[in-house]
Amino acid sequence: MPYFYGFDWTYLYIVLPCFLLSLWASSSVNSTFKRYSKQLSSRGITGRDAAICVLESHGITNVRVERVAGKLTDHFDPKTNVIRLSDNVYDSTSTAAIGVACHEAGHAVQYATEYFPMKVRAAIIPATNIGSRLAMPLILLGVLFGIGGSYSYTLVYAGIACFSLSLVFQLVTLPVEFNASRRAMQAIANRGILTPQEQKGARKTLTAAAMTYVAAVAVAAAQLLRLILLFGGRRRND
Repeated sequence: MPYFYGFDWTYLYIVLPCFLLSLWASSSVNSTFKRYSKQLSSRGITGRDAAICVLESHGITNVRVERVAGKLTDHFDPKTNVIRLSDNVYDSTSTAAIGVACHEAGHAVQYATEYFPMKVRAAIIPATNIGSRLAMPLILLGVLFGIGGSYSYTLVYAGIACFSLSLVFQLVTLPVEFNASRRAMQAIANRGILTPQEQKGARKTLTAAAMTYVAAVAVAAAQLLRLILLFGGRRRND
């Protein structure tokens, strides 16, 4: 029974644990980055230098590295071929900053080498954006248009299908992010950007960041399951 005295137990048992996991992952990546921001590279290489080093190791010369405001706002923009590194990464020589910078450079390498999961993720972004905007309005309209009518459930299930695109996107994102981190650590080791002891800081930072994507998958899956249980079960009861 999804509801008990007006309380949605599906949220408590299914969504809330995943939401708490997401909060923990976010807190973990911030604390890990802060911790290894204090561990400085013995070679004095900055985040910007490290990103350029990764690009050059793959023969990529058409990608710029720029500074962007904010904390952990680092990203690669494939439309402009620009890696944007946040203030605490761009000119920092910490192992955490170098790990993040090399990770973003890893995304640039993925685009340059046409890494298949990256191509899939880029292809489904438009559909995911549309689906995320339509999902809840369709479900609400389906609930409002009649009680148990076929037309109303057509809308409800269309909304659930739209919402499922978010889960598909998060699932495709996992190999993209894991692969970028793997490329980053390989470049760090092969190019001697960090010593073996210093590599631990970069690896710990990237592992903590990866958990945020795992948590995002868990939240999306839990929310989708909740919608299916709520509306699928309601139709059976009808």
